[in-house]
Amino acid sequence: MADTGDIRNIVLLGHGGSGKTSLVEAMLHKTGATNRLGSVDDKSSICDYYDEEKEHRHSIQSALAYIEHAGKLINIIDTPGYPDFIGPAIKAIPAAETAIAVISAAAGIETNTRKMFELAAQANMPRLIVINKMDAENVDLPELIKSIQETFGSQCRCANLPGADKASIIDCIENESGDSPLMDVAKAHTELIESVIEVDDDLMESYLASEEISAEKIASVFVEALKASTIIPIVFTDARREIGVQELLDIIVKYTPSPRQAKPVQLKDGDNVMELAADPAGPLVGLIFRVGFDPRSNMKYSAIRIFSGTIKPETNLLRNDEKKSIRPGHILKSQGGENKEIDTGVAGDIITLAKIEELKIGDLIHDGKAAGKFELPAVPEPMFSLALEPATRGDEQKIGAALDKLCEEDPCFKISRDTQTKELVANGLGDLHLRIMLEKMKNRFKLSITTKEPKIPYRETITAKAEGHYRHKKQTGGAGQFGEVYLRVEPAERNADPPLQFSWDIFGASIPGQYEPAVAKGINDVMQNGVVAGFPLQDITVSVYDGKHHPVDSKEVAFRAAGKGAFIDAVQKAKPVLLEPIVNVEVTVPAENMGDIAGDLASKRGRVLGQDTLPGNYIVVKAQVPLSEVTQYNSQLKSVTGGRGSYSRTLSHYEIVPPNVQQQIVAAYTKQKQSD
Repeated sequence: MADTGDIRNIVLLGHGGSGKTSLVEAMLHKTGATNRLGSVDDKSSICDYYDEEKEHRHSIQSALAYIEHAGKLINIIDTPGYPDFIGPAIKAIPAAETAIAVISAAAGIETNTRKMFELAAQANMPRLIVINKMDAENVDLPELIKSIQETFGSQCRCANLPGADKASIIDCIENESGDSPLMDVAKAHTELIESVIEVDDDLMESYLASEEISAEKIASVFVEALKASTIIPIVFTDARREIGVQELLDIIVKYTPSPRQAKPVQLKDGDNVMELAADPAGPLVGLIFRVGFDPRSNMKYSAIRIFSGTIKPETNLLRNDEKKSIRPGHILKSQGGENKEIDTGVAGDIITLAKIEELKIGDLIHDGKAAGKFELPAVPEPMFSLALEPATRGDEQKIGAALDKLCEEDPCFKISRDTQTKELVANGLGDLHLRIMLEKMKNRFKLSITTKEPKIPYRETITAKAEGHYRHKKQTGGAGQFGEVYLRVEPAERNADPPLQFSWDIFGASIPGQYEPAVAKGINDVMQNGVVAGFPLQDITVSVYDGKHHPVDSKEVAFRAAGKGAFIDAVQKAKPVLLEPIVNVEVTVPAENMGDIAGDLASKRGRVLGQDTLPGNYIVVKAQVPLSEVTQYNSQLKSVTGGRGSYSRTLSHYEIVPPNVQQQIVAAYTKQKQSD
């Protein structure tokens, strides 16, 4: 069992292809945790152990690993780098003290690196930057350093530098001399030390007085400087050749905070705030930050970061505010897809529990002495959708259970049943995301589905006043049916709640009051199914003002039919139109793509509302666009920007569809109705 003070928890963040997983493999090999260097390319990686990860050669789920170095236990969380799989990466951030942003020297600062670095900054985490693949061809390292400082701040300083042979690393923390082609080692040392001692007034005074500051004093304040973000060290590696890995490990154990040194985690319960020190003897508090299912057995594994207290096999665990206790059983340490049993999990450590179905990502785990919620970083709302249908009849229930498991693994993968279109819809962050999640389902559960674009949830409404009339009369030899209704309709305010404003304005007894519910039901039947193209109606005021009844033949069924017919008659005369959902979009692209994006949005009937400039020569374009025009926008944006663009969208409001678009929708609806 590791002492809390000897634990280091790091999370590797960055864009896909930067070499995060390769860096973990190098750490494992360098410290003897593995006897050969695992590789993503030859499918021997410890961390990419799912079939889909091996096939596509990139991470789709966060993975856990651990190593021992210089007497310290280092827990490593390797996260996916492609934007489509950002959900598991975001959920891993609160489980670590230190974030390490990995940047490919060849590719530079990419979209997801920027996003994840910002999230780590918002979480007030100490951050390091690793420039990996430092020996890549045609790389301008001085320009990359400049770009990093412009994007992430001047506190980004080189903690080491590549040697002239690009096969060695020169320490700039304790060393003031050496030969690096990148920059003068003495200058790098001075810049680094000035950023570190900024956090300590006494050291700053000594430095300004030209007094010599020992390496021990620098080391003693380095952790505080990291926590205060006065220093963000930049280090160099070539993971595949295992260059710089030893030096990175040394920096992690010497200069990054242990759980005991980190800022206390806060648990909020209304206005009450509980600060959690990393004390094994304290109240038990943990966070579920990862859920995974074994690709062979489908056994569920839940990863827990323990912030306070101790977990033993016999500990009674409570989940959130539930009263039912859970026994953890075997306590495990995860090394990729393999698990090793340990006796105890202590404050500061990351452990895994098996077979506990109730646990979900984001759950608070405690022993009854704590209550509240963690403030966790939000994940993006899934905006790319596909309608799902089972390829084999009778698989509906199996598919539902499989999809539930996939949703547990990835917080950005969601399943919904569209009440309007009756479709089962999978929602994700992009085409790649959904394609691989459905590939998972096929590989793991042997279930196949067919997909199609989901229907756009249009609405219908009216734009004028009108009157409607319908007489329902049916004679079948015995008792007949009779009901007659007169009503008028007019537009209500847009997005009125409820969507139908109904009034019963019958004077006298032309229609007895007992038939009011039947007439209202008939009108609501039409509200659900529309008149123009089969979409629900909204924003309508209806007044039933006259009609006729028969003392023998009038029945509820007759007045329901009469109400329905009169309402259809009135709506058809009231200049009905279709409404379409308009979404707010924010598109983040390199500045050179700004013109292409603005033009493309205009061609999609979009309105550009403004733009903001980001560091690193990026632009955020804000616009409103019809949802129907951006259902495939994720893949289109990737094509335009070479994969460097990203976007988000949220529903804004509904607007009237242009007449030419409405004609196309109505024609498609009519054709479908005829074929049915």
